[in-house]
Amino acid sequence: MTRLRRTATAATALAFTAVATAVLGFAGPASAHVTVNPTEATQGGYARVAFRVPNESDTASTTKVEVVLPENAPVGSVSTMPVPGWTVAMEKRKVDPPIEVHGSPITEAVAKLTWTATGDAGVKPGQFQEFPVSMGPLPQVDSMVFKTLQTYSDGNVSRWIDEPAAGGEEPEHPAPVLTLAAAAPSGSAAPATSANAAAAPADDDDDEGEGTAVGLGIAGLVAGIAGLVLGGLAFARTRREPAARS
Repeated sequence: MTRLRRTATAATALAFTAVATAVLGFAGPASAHVTVNPTEATQGGYARVAFRVPNESDTASTTKVEVVLPENAPVGSVSTMPVPGWTVAMEKRKVDPPIEVHGSPITEAVAKLTWTATGDAGVKPGQFQEFPVSMGPLPQVDSMVFKTLQTYSDGNVSRWIDEPAAGGEEPEHPAPVLTLAAAAPSGSAAPATSANAAAAPADDDDDEGEGTAVGLGIAGLVAGIAGLVLGGLAFARTRREPAARS
């Protein structure tokens, strides 16, 4: 009898350990990083995007965010929305050959945007901040990679500069990526502002879908482990019955 109780107890402990490991396994890869939202826009159009910066430190605040615009995809017009408690500085660079915006050649383009917190406005632990930007016309490329530096009040810097690898896993410190779709043929294209407005909520829908998938995965795992536990108890019971008959 004592041996059977030990078997049941061991099976139960194993089940709980497996569940805890599974839950932590799902939570581990969810480490937050800087992203651009929405993640898609249309070539040749204008887009309103926001660089979403979560604070990953337990003790320090994010006090500066530097976003570098890709050199191979210059944009003629870039403007920022005021963020309370933050200042923003633009650095420009020469563009050769010039890019055309509304029929006029542009010889300079924004190279980097730097937001700096004033006073106590830094992004605190457990919080995030969005930095909205309007830009366009968007270049005729498949994607724009925005390498980003995130500076903390303790001097540490997170470098979100790793470019995505085709068909590979997400890099350790991924840079925000804006995917650009080709414009629809004339006569069927919707206004760029409408397309971007429709794309904005998609990010939240994706987050909800991912959360649901993770929840269902954990529920299925728990159910499977529960079946193993019941099987172990049934096996222990079959061993006890012959002993009782004898």
